[in-house]
Amino acid sequence: MELISWTSMYAKTNPTAAHISPRQKRIFAVAAVVVVVLFGGLAAWGATAHDTYGTSGHGCVSVTVPNSTGGAVLHYCGKPARNFCQASFGSGDPVSLRARPQCELAGLSPAANPETVAS
Repeated sequence: MELISWTSMYAKTNPTAAHISPRQKRIFAVAAVVVVVLFGGLAAWGATAHDTYGTSGHGCVSVTVPNSTGGAVLHYCGKPARNFCQASFGSGDPVSLRARPQCELAGLSPAANPETVAS
């Protein structure tokens, strides 16, 4: 019985708590639609946007390596990519080992491209 009197007392202290005018309802509806459209647009853009650092290929190499902040992306195209891949196939450090498959995807492995072999 005590709970019932408490709830009825709360309703009496705030009589306009449940009353929203039609204008306020329209404003909330418009704001909700704007938020949904905004987040939907951002999600669609994020799902379909091209990531230039995402994959290796066509003479460009992208390698994700561990870093103090979690990870770093090494991205090279053209002559810097050829030099990077040449050094990667000539070394055995962890970055080089991670880079080799990406160099192969980019067509810059020593077997795929004789120009990258050290003279």
